[in-house]
Amino acid sequence: MRLFDVRVEAFSSSCPGRGNEDFATWGDGVAVLLDGAGIPDELHAPCVHGVSWFAATLGTALRSAASGSGPLPDALASAIGDTAELHRGTCAVDDPLSPSATLAMLRVREGVVEWLVLGDCTVVVEHGGSVEAISDDRLALVAGEERAAMKAAAPGSEQRRQLHARLVRAERALRNRPGGYWVAAAAPQAAGAALHGTYPRGDVTRAALLTDGAARLTTTFALADWSGCLDILEEQGPERLIERVRDAERGDASMARWPRSKPHDDATVVYVRP
Repeated sequence: MRLFDVRVEAFSSSCPGRGNEDFATWGDGVAVLLDGAGIPDELHAPCVHGVSWFAATLGTALRSAASGSGPLPDALASAIGDTAELHRGTCAVDDPLSPSATLAMLRVREGVVEWLVLGDCTVVVEHGGSVEAISDDRLALVAGEERAAMKAAAPGSEQRRQLHARLVRAERALRNRPGGYWVAAAAPQAAGAALHGTYPRGDVTRAALLTDGAARLTTTFALADWSGCLDILEEQGPERLIERVRDAERGDASMARWPRSKPHDDATVVYVRP
């Protein structure tokens, strides 16, 4: 698909055995990628709609809000507020366990490519002969004790399952708070904490948006650098990049070679080529 003379390709794969909580959409010069934040089954979700609904609803609203010319953080704030109001009457949207999402987006306009990241999704941009990857690592900097305890527990064990629930509670207590981390949930002011910037459009040759499940190829497995990821997307397509992630996950089901919080994750990538 082409938007504003830009080629866009995407592929999304759910975590094996579970529904997909990622969402991607593009059009009107805007590409949006969201990674919905699920919670362990042991924790009660205070929303009747679920994470997949939230990610799709917010992503659709964000693409629409960003189709104009206003700043991307303003578009995100508007989309967050509108989405919260859609289910405030039925759900406890301000509860720390309510649905949330990390996200990345690109907007192509005459002479400029704009980007925004909130949370641990990644924007990769090749410009002026170099490749830059932008992500927001603030979530990884909180609840360090709980995260270390979970990672030390045996994969698949009851202890690890309980420690994962403990970690999520600790993280969510710091969601969208100063000194904590910022994601898209029900607080429009979180948009003000997003990372964002611009590149001259003529300098940008390739770009990609990746959820952390797709970025594992580089960040966790180190099977390709960011330039190599762009090469895979260009030469073999988004589906092949995700296949390589799944191959690595299956080859290390015990998580002994590549320690990580869970053996599989939803994985989505959007590739953008002028």
